[in-house]
Amino acid sequence: MLTRRDFLQVAAAAAAALPAGLAQAAESGVVTQSDLLAFKPVGQVTLLNFCDIHAQLVPLYFREPSVNIGIGAVRGLPPHLTGKNFLNHFGLKAGTRAAYMFTSEDFTALARRYGRVGGLDRIATLVKAIRAERPGSTLLLDSGDTWQGSYTALKSRGEDMVDAMRLLGVDAMTAHWEFTYGTDRVKELVDKLGFAFLAGNVRDTEWDEEVFRHTAFFDRGGIKVAVIGQAFPYTPVANPRWMIPGWSFGIREDGMQKRVDAARAAGAQLVVMLSHNGFDADRKMAQRVRGIDVVLTGHTHDAIPAVVPVGSTLLVAAGSHGKFLARLDLEVKGGKVTDYAFKLIPVLSDAIAPDPEMAAQVAKIRAPHKAELSRVLGRTDSLLYRRGNFNGTFDDLICQALLHERDAEIALSPGFRWGATLLPGQDITVEDIYNQTAITYPAAYRMAMTGKAIKAVLEDVADNLFNPDPYYQQGGDMVRVGGMSYIIDPTRPSGKRITDMRLSRGGKVIDPAKTYQVAGWASVNQGTQGPPIWDLVANYVTGRKVVKVPEGQLVKVVGV
Repeated sequence: MLTRRDFLQVAAAAAAALPAGLAQAAESGVVTQSDLLAFKPVGQVTLLNFCDIHAQLVPLYFREPSVNIGIGAVRGLPPHLTGKNFLNHFGLKAGTRAAYMFTSEDFTALARRYGRVGGLDRIATLVKAIRAERPGSTLLLDSGDTWQGSYTALKSRGEDMVDAMRLLGVDAMTAHWEFTYGTDRVKELVDKLGFAFLAGNVRDTEWDEEVFRHTAFFDRGGIKVAVIGQAFPYTPVANPRWMIPGWSFGIREDGMQKRVDAARAAGAQLVVMLSHNGFDADRKMAQRVRGIDVVLTGHTHDAIPAVVPVGSTLLVAAGSHGKFLARLDLEVKGGKVTDYAFKLIPVLSDAIAPDPEMAAQVAKIRAPHKAELSRVLGRTDSLLYRRGNFNGTFDDLICQALLHERDAEIALSPGFRWGATLLPGQDITVEDIYNQTAITYPAAYRMAMTGKAIKAVLEDVADNLFNPDPYYQQGGDMVRVGGMSYIIDPTRPSGKRITDMRLSRGGKVIDPAKTYQVAGWASVNQGTQGPPIWDLVANYVTGRKVVKVPEGQLVKVVGV
């Protein structure tokens, strides 16, 4: 069995080996499919993992965050490193493909140089090649957020992704946004999957029994592998409870320990937790639950080019939007991991030949919608992105649309982490708008709120994001604002992080007792009224033809 020191040394070596190879290829200006697949196999079992693909079938651009603040014990630890700090930590060079894939540094220039990422037909090519290299030894595992996030997924109510994942040959998945299709639809799609849907922490509230399987067993390379599924614990908080009224969620740490112990008792030599807890919550669970060998973590969209050891548990964070495919080879002896090798494979679309079978499936899915998907609404002169703890420019655009189209003083847009990036000069199509807004509760509301209530909303979301206990981090990034500014100190206690709230127009301090007209979308309250957000944003862009969204100055961060 490897000691903690052994794990840290191996992890450091893996971190050095992968970026150096990528950086060298980037210096030469050419990366081939063979370069991306290059790997020295180890042991009997190969785990392949992706997460948070958010229904993206075709290549896209995706900018990593420039701000990802860690609070308390995780401050300054991956994944809470960005930009130059990230590059320095992992020994990456600026201006390389590795810098492009893992950071926001020089993003526009590097995106123009190195091209789009992802595409399910490219992922299929990689998966098939690795399976051919490691026959009978490979497991393909999906950490969730797969069925939601695009026009075609919304129109098919998730079925396009179910069909595609079945063709890809996924062995097991867990879930989060999948549940926003509602109880009945989730059950229908699970029945069509053809592979394991694992969510042991979801229980029926009437009968207090499990709704879904918790564990699936596989034989790979002569090793009995147990995969235990953990769905997003706070789905009824972050998303509408009324869509899944009979199901309860939660961390259920004791339940996970029981699952692990039962798997070991059933002869499992390798135990894998397939999780949508989020990275920091999974790091905490790995510290507290005995016997987990590997955690494949999702939800927080983190891309980390090396495994993160926690005691004898290995954490893998495979990014989002189909941008990476994680490969972890494991040597298992006596029910323990004795060696491993890891590579977070960049899915560089121009370097990978599309798999013909998956390309045909993607074309079939998109064909009925092709004209609408490609309909041009306008053009952007700015980099439009979403990901980051605070306002991104695509959300700033959405807030501008809310203010204008709903005649509001203040706009609120949810801190979702999903949504592709557009480069300056790109057309804005209907598909691009849906890639930011495709949810099943899209009403753009307009309502009166007091200054006190607005502050309460901001404080509540800030606590979800910056609570020092990862088990209480219940949502995405910070709610985006338009028409107002504020100061935030993430290190302050709950309810005391937000100060100096002001209207953008005139700079007046927002009065706690005064009422303001607020527009927003994605309310979790049943019966919310308003036009769908995609129509509202499309109308706004169409009316301007060309949009320019400067980097936001609405949020000032202090204390970190």
